[in-house]
Amino acid sequence: MLIHTLAVLACTSMFAIQPTEEQSPQFSERYAVNIEMWWWQKPFVERIHAAADAGFTHVEFWPYENKDIDAIAAACKERGITVAQFTAWGFAPGLNNPKNHEAFVEKITEACAIAKQLDCKMMTVVGGNDQPGMTQEEMHQNIIDGLKLVKPIVEEAGIMLILEPMNIRVDHKGHCLYGSEDAVRICREVDSPMVKINWDLYHMQISEGDLCGRLHDGFDQVGYIQVADHPGRHEPGTGEIYYPRVYDELRTLGYKGPIGLECSPANGEETAVKRLKNNQYK
Repeated sequence: MLIHTLAVLACTSMFAIQPTEEQSPQFSERYAVNIEMWWWQKPFVERIHAAADAGFTHVEFWPYENKDIDAIAAACKERGITVAQFTAWGFAPGLNNPKNHEAFVEKITEACAIAKQLDCKMMTVVGGNDQPGMTQEEMHQNIIDGLKLVKPIVEEAGIMLILEPMNIRVDHKGHCLYGSEDAVRICREVDSPMVKINWDLYHMQISEGDLCGRLHDGFDQVGYIQVADHPGRHEPGTGEIYYPRVYDELRTLGYKGPIGLECSPANGEETAVKRLKNNQYK
């Protein structure tokens, strides 16, 4: 009888320690969920609360224009959410055209003030769509020249600009900057600790592949990492990219920043959250 009782207690204890969905771990602070693509049906500030409710500690978003920055800052403070990055300069007007550089300087100066209001340390900038009559080399040089103009501004502010290469095969046909090699070369020429790359692994997979090798070659210019799986641009674990191996490489290289989830949930936010909690970057 005693042996039977001990066996029952042992089995009961074994099953008691198995994690349930309700006991699943909260997210590592590494993930910054993109609240333009998650909970997009909700009013913008409510998405911050939804992110916090789901266990996220960081968010990211696209342009700050036409958003209630005071309300965003208040919601983030209330819920303990950090804004990892937002977009300060988008596709048009192109940074790759010198006629837009004066406006670029003004916009980055303004965006630095917004970043400080949000206690945000990084802002994305985009190179721009192809300019008629310009070669790719000319457009890339114009990006370098524009970034050098704002280099002292962001260095003084302590806000990092992260230049994002896109892909032209699936999402951004006609964009002048894609893949890592040109982005690395541009940032090395600008030569600033406050001008680095928004290294979006989804875009890199489509543009060039060899994700771990390319990360190794250009890691000195990585400012921020974004992820999505391919095809579909959904959360990691839904496509062809084996993210556990890529995350191992990031750890080996010493990446310590957040991981931007610039992806759309494949089967709704709730399912995506469960998938990520079982396959997160720690």
